[in-house]
Parts: sequence; C-alpha cells; structure tokens
Amino acid sequence: MYIANRWNDYELLDTGGGEKLERWGSYVLRRPDPQIIWPLHMETAQWKQAAGRYQRSSSGGGSWDFRQTLPERWTIAYDNKLRFHIKPTGFKHTGLFPEQAANWDWMIEKIQNAGRPIKVLNLFAYTGGATVACAYAGASVVHVDASKGVVQWAKENVELSGLADRHVRFITDDVFKFVQREQRRGNKYDAIIMDPPSYGRGPSGETWKLEDDLYPFVETCTSILSDNPLFLLVNSYTTGISSTVLKNILTMAMHHRYGGSISSGEIGLPITASGLTLPCGILGRWEA
Repeated sequence: MYIANRWNDYELLDTGGGEKLERWGSYVLRRPDPQIIWPLHMETAQWKQAAGRYQRSSSGGGSWDFRQTLPERWTIAYDNKLRFHIKPTGFKHTGLFPEQAANWDWMIEKIQNAGRPIKVLNLFAYTGGATVACAYAGASVVHVDASKGVVQWAKENVELSGLADRHVRFITDDVFKFVQREQRRGNKYDAIIMDPPSYGRGPSGETWKLEDDLYPFVETCTSILSDNPLFLLVNSYTTGISSTVLKNILTMAMHHRYGGSISSGEIGLPITASGLTLPCGILGRWEA
C-alpha cells in the first residue's frame, strides 16, 4: 500500500461507524466513507465537537450540518510547498484527496530526476493536486477537466502555491475528445496522469463505463506519449476493481512498446487513533 503519511495540515484523526473524522488545518470535519465498515467504539468529545458533519439523506444525496461558522474556504499546505484551497462542497468533498500526496511525492521525484524538460498531461484533473505537484517539480502541464468550476479552482491552487509563472495550460473540455484531438494534431507528452470516473456521460450523450472503456482509453493515450516517456499513472476510486487490473492494463498497453516497470496497489491514509490504515483507492504506475 502507498501511504500518504507526510501531512502536517491534514490528519485522519479517527474512523468508525461509516464515518471518518478529519482535521483540515484548523477545522475538524466528519464525513461518511463506504470503506469504514467497522464500529465506532466511542463517540468522544472530538467527534461531537466537529465543526461540520456531512450526513447522507435517505432519499439520496446529503447535506452539511455545521456546529460553527466556517470561512467560505481556507488554505492548507503540503510539505510547506504545495498549497490548496479547502471548501466543503455539496457532494461531501472538500476539493482535495489527501491520500494523493503519495503520488505527488513520486511524481515530483520522477520529474526532478529526469534531467530534461518534461511535459505532463493531467486528465480528469479536478482541482489540480497533481498539476500543482508537477508544476512545482518544474514540468510544463496541460490540465484538462470538463468542469469549469474545478478548473478555476485548480488555477487558484497553482497561484496559491506561488507557481503562477510556471507553464501550466488549463483546459475545460471533454477529456476523451481532447485526447482524440491531440492525437490528430500530433501533440506528445512525456507523462500522463488520469483519474477516470466509474461512470460518466459526455456532452452529446456519450456514456463512459470504466469496466468497458478504461483499456481502450489508456491505449489511445499511449499514442500521444513521446518517444521517451517518463511515467503514466492511473488512479481509480471505482469499487470492485482490483489494483492488479490496473497493472494488467498497463502491462498490455505499455510494456511491450516501452519496457519499463509497472507497479500497483492501494493508496491510503494513516489513522491516528487506531494506528490502522484507511484504504482510499487504487493506482497503477508505469515508469521508465
């Protein structure tokens, strides 16, 4: 398992009863998590006094219940270098997946040790955690997401991290169509990052189902890799998919053409109260 254990501004304090208790900078939040199927042995004062709690509705969705007034958004830092705006959203998220710090460390090391300029394509790029990390490491980055709001959020995270002068191009577009256009244009990238959804629908009614479409999409992405690629990273939060599936896909799509090495596994966060680890998703990495 790849564990993001170098945070100071974020901490997974405790888990149980389908919920996690997290510290985001100065604020403690309670959020549901489907992986937490063990009981909460004691609802301590820390749980009860959380600044905000997201509770699911029996009719679907959910909402936040705040015990105190929070700022509209606030800032946390990773490794005193990467900075991000945090904001509780209507879908329980805060705008950042802290377990991805394990990937940020890996990408930064790969880019800084490459000894050459690196061009990165970040797909399904959300609020830009990986974009910020790669820009910090010195890469030029093309950041693509279909949501205008999260692309703007990513721009602000790059500026917040003092990286406004770095070469980052932000694109609001359908990821699949963008990749196809890059293929036709002959544009190439040294590294590709993707975090595809389990299910999605495109602007013209196109459907995406990870189980059916991930392999052909990864294969398409290999056509826009440079002749000397550095890495390809696939993240997934789709339940029921093993990390070995990602490893197999990368082996089939990458190894015969580029050689290199492939690794896969779970990605997780340490739980302060119990010393256990919360699994948060899976990843597959190909690297030169």
